[in-house]
Amino acid sequence: MSHETTRVAIIGAGPAGLLLSWALRDAGISSIVVENRSQEYVLARIRAGVLEQGSVEALTHLGLGERLATEGLVHDGIYLQFAGERHRIDFTELIGRTVTVYGQQEVVKDLIAAHTAANSTIYYESADVAVHDLDTKNPRVSFTHDGQAHEISADFIVGADGFHGVCRASIPTTALALYDRSYPFAWLGILADVAPSTDELIYALHEDGFAMHSMRSHHISRLYLQVDPTDSIVNWSDERIWNALHTRLGVPGWTLYEGTITEKSITPMRSFVASRLSYGNLFLVGDAGHIVPPTGAKGLNSAISDVTLLAAGLIAHYSGDDAKLTGYSELALARQWRAQQFSQWMTEVLHRNSTDVQSAEFEYRSQLGRLDYVTRSLHAQRGLAEQYTGLPF
Repeated sequence: MSHETTRVAIIGAGPAGLLLSWALRDAGISSIVVENRSQEYVLARIRAGVLEQGSVEALTHLGLGERLATEGLVHDGIYLQFAGERHRIDFTELIGRTVTVYGQQEVVKDLIAAHTAANSTIYYESADVAVHDLDTKNPRVSFTHDGQAHEISADFIVGADGFHGVCRASIPTTALALYDRSYPFAWLGILADVAPSTDELIYALHEDGFAMHSMRSHHISRLYLQVDPTDSIVNWSDERIWNALHTRLGVPGWTLYEGTITEKSITPMRSFVASRLSYGNLFLVGDAGHIVPPTGAKGLNSAISDVTLLAAGLIAHYSGDDAKLTGYSELALARQWRAQQFSQWMTEVLHRNSTDVQSAEFEYRSQLGRLDYVTRSLHAQRGLAEQYTGLPF
């Protein structure tokens, strides 16, 4: 068996795990990352694409902002569309902040390039990953890599291994509560080889359901439709998708450009939060501890927030101050619940809920009223802008 020692063992080489490892390296703290998927799989995952201003600042501070600065699309606001009209919420004018469209896979690409150049230790395609002795001063990680058994001894273990990972599942059930909610709708998302038809994201509530126009670059568009969570992608031909997008996003004088659809999938929507993000010398970051519906663009940003807070705690610990590390779970969860309520509000105000036919029309008109209030109230717009562009870490 191969045995290694490090200060922090990180399970998961997604954006949270790779970013934490890089932040620790920047502070001179050793870490080893263990990932059960291949590097190619990690790079290919298409996820969130909107970075809060604080996330951009955090990545730039760690030397990861070169491509972000040149290829990221800075947006000063978003559009809210309802009742056949489109309204712009100007973040810069309201609160002096922006967001940047830059895909999660691009963030991961930057992180992998940085780690490769620095010769970081990352074990991809690891099997049988397990964590041990979490409530002791010497927690361990065991796994198999290239047919050989490995063990890592560390001061701390960090679970950045997502909702289905081994880390949260290793916390005793008596010590952990899970808060979960599934929504009665899903997103059908597509990538299309066509220039965006809009300069900023469009969030639309239509009688037929939600639709969204986003983008990944000046040449690739990302679009979404609300569908039933039991629906199948085989029911949605390219023609049907474009027809639905034209219907839900259409306004007079505006044209939706069509292009070749290169990817399409249906993703259920859910909210999930664990009652704690630490147990003994184990800490959770990102999807291992919480999931938000994508409407508020908080998933990747929440992971970056967790990493920023935990890295600060670990750095302070090795300087002799444990206050930030001890308070990590409480502080990160407090911020996460603020992100959850915003994501829930965005989701509920923009999606048609057809599970109760009798009240569906009342709810729809109430949603129109809420959106009408937001677009008429400067105070409401400022609240939306503050939350969308990002709460302080």
